[in-house]
Amino acid sequence: MQFRFTTSLALIVVCSCTTTVSAQTATVEASSKLKLVWSDEFDGDSLDYSKWGVEQNAFGGGNNELQIFTDRPENVRVEKGNLILEAHKDNAGISGTVREYSSGRIRTKHRGDWKYGRIEVRAKMPKGQGLWPAIWMLPTDEQYGGWAASGEIDIMEFRGQNEQEVLGTLHYGGGWPKNTFSGSSFKLKEGSFSDEFHTFAVDWEEGKMVWSVDGTPYQTQTKWHSDGAKFPAPFDQRFHLLLNLSVGGHFVGNPDATSTFPQQFLVDYVRVYQKS
Repeated sequence: MQFRFTTSLALIVVCSCTTTVSAQTATVEASSKLKLVWSDEFDGDSLDYSKWGVEQNAFGGGNNELQIFTDRPENVRVEKGNLILEAHKDNAGISGTVREYSSGRIRTKHRGDWKYGRIEVRAKMPKGQGLWPAIWMLPTDEQYGGWAASGEIDIMEFRGQNEQEVLGTLHYGGGWPKNTFSGSSFKLKEGSFSDEFHTFAVDWEEGKMVWSVDGTPYQTQTKWHSDGAKFPAPFDQRFHLLLNLSVGGHFVGNPDATSTFPQQFLVDYVRVYQKS
């Protein structure tokens, strides 16, 4: 999610499969012998601050994004069983900095940090040119140096103008600009990721990561590197989770006349499993 540059992804997987939430959970626990170690079902009427911190950032997230991230309920709230990250075109400001768009970003740093496991998120995407929701992970300790020498795991990224496609990517190598990335994408055969909820997951173990959508694996990575240490660095340290809805930037392009606001990134649950 940080310092994004134009991405060329060679593999697109097409699937019209759907899997129920209960079936997915049963499959995870039965076949993989994993245990649920952390979760948020967003069942209350407010965000659980023992699990999440709300970020305030007026500087575009490092990707030439147009939004300001705030802690206002207009941008971050829990309602009707969902986390809502909502983007507005409202000229919001923080500490004297005003931006045309506002939105929300939360993270689990020092509240939920994991080394290996299955990270699973059920979510529904916004839609429209310039909308960029993401489910991703950053290193808690930056053991091998600054971004991206200590790595980044993008579980799901979505371009609002490409309603049938999501992306999964790893960032690693040296510190910027000596970093590199590898990844792939998944494309629905029918419908849109903005029409209904879908489940996005990464299964992360030593030297291997597998991405899936609605229980269907679409990408496996087993090769990466870090200037700071030997393989499987940098993905052998604890990482924390981030959820955000960005607006604009070079990765998705800026909103245009077809873009409408407000737009919502809805999250039904976040679940983390590890081997028992």
